[in-house]
Amino acid sequence: MDLQELLEKYGPLLALGLWLAYKWWNTRRVVAMLPALRQRGAALVDVRSAAEFAHGNAPGSVNIPLPELAGRLAEIPKTAPVVVCCASGTRSGMARLLLKKNGYAEVHNIGTWGKLLH
Repeated sequence: MDLQELLEKYGPLLALGLWLAYKWWNTRRVVAMLPALRQRGAALVDVRSAAEFAHGNAPGSVNIPLPELAGRLAEIPKTAPVVVCCASGTRSGMARLLLKKNGYAEVHNIGTWGKLLH
C-alpha cells in the first residue's frame, strides 16, 4: 500500500486524531498559563447555557451563552486577556473565533469549565 492509498483509507481518522491531540495540547497550555493570565486581569467567560452554568461554574467566571455572545461583547473588556470555556471546548472554540473576529487581541480557549478550577 502506497502513501496515497494510506491517506485515502486512513486520512479522516488521522485528521480526527490530530484534532483531538491539538485540543488536548492547547488545553494543557492554557491551564499552565492561567495563573499569569489571572494576574493580568483576564476575563473568564463561560459560554454554556444559563442552566448548565447554574449547575456548576468556576468562581469569577461570567456566563454569556454562545448564542448571546455577539450581542453582549460590550460586557467583555478588550484591554485584558479573555479565557473562554464551555462543557467540552467546542462552543468555547467558536466563541474564541468570534471574539478574535471582533478585535479581541488575546483570547484563550481553556476547553471545559472545570479547568478554570486549577
